[in-house]
Amino acid sequence: MTLHLKDITVTLGRGASRTTALEGLTASFRQGDLTALVGPSGSGKSTLLAVAGALLRPDRGQALLNDTDLAALTDRERAHARRTRIGYVFQSGNLLTGLTTEEQLLAAASLAGHRPRTLRGQARELLAEVGLDHRLRHRPDQLSGGERQRVALARALLGRPELLLVDEPTAAVDRTRADDLIRLIARTTHEHGCVTLVATHDPVVVEAADTTLDMLDHAPAATG
Repeated sequence: MTLHLKDITVTLGRGASRTTALEGLTASFRQGDLTALVGPSGSGKSTLLAVAGALLRPDRGQALLNDTDLAALTDRERAHARRTRIGYVFQSGNLLTGLTTEEQLLAAASLAGHRPRTLRGQARELLAEVGLDHRLRHRPDQLSGGERQRVALARALLGRPELLLVDEPTAAVDRTRADDLIRLIARTTHEHGCVTLVATHDPVVVEAADTTLDMLDHAPAATG
């Protein structure tokens, strides 16, 4: 399993506010490696994750997950790839308002084509690993920001995705919990052989990574 991004260019906004977020970016990521994406805010980390995760179609280039060009798929095919092959952890958690913590994971399993009851045990194990086994019946508005992000991480890991994309996993949690989360992400990457990209400002995450991609090395050329 590999991810190859080839000549990726992305422009955002319109008119005078139009900016180039990525220009001609080419990078490869290997199975079983955790790669830390580093760089200041606005350097394109989240845009790269969105392209790799089939959430954003680039203006130019290929996003090859194995032999599948995610950028060339139809909207329906891209949605299917997101449900079945990709785990994504947003900074906000992006949880479903009316569902309990456990139901968040089981709903994702159902959308990916699994029978929820077959993954209930794995769901509870993952929630225990992120320290939320005592919050199974709580809904998002009853959780802290850090707890919501931990639910999102457990949900992303359920079903063992080929590609795991994580946006600032330690930003909303204390140092002890942050260390636990990054260890879980690293262990999952190595044991299950997924390709993992983590956008981060945290030096502890960078230290735990197998490789690092500095987005400033791929910044669009200045104009003017």
